[in-house]
Amino acid sequence: MKTGKLFDYAYLVFLILTPVIVLILPADYFDYGPTICPSKRFFDIECFGCGMTRAVMHLVHLDFDSAIYFNKASLLLAPVLGALWVFWIKNAIIKVLEKPTPAPTDLH
Repeated sequence: MKTGKLFDYAYLVFLILTPVIVLILPADYFDYGPTICPSKRFFDIECFGCGMTRAVMHLVHLDFDSAIYFNKASLLLAPVLGALWVFWIKNAIIKVLEKPTPAPTDLH
């Protein structure tokens, strides 16, 4: 198996396991601890994305009140992320299932 094909399989497994892991983690897993937002961390200014990770995590667990509390825009972002995930999965499956094209023969 070539390295490229191995990478394709690993990428597909990663795409499949990511939502499973997110569902296994508790909804409040990211609620505590230091922020990773540079705007909040360095300038103490909240940006439009602040709380998005926590909000999407709560949305995945169907905790809509907490999701809205952390970031109202998550109600728009979560369906977009879901559609992107489906698109990525579809493309990864197609790439894994495609047969390698044979190398052209030299007719000299």
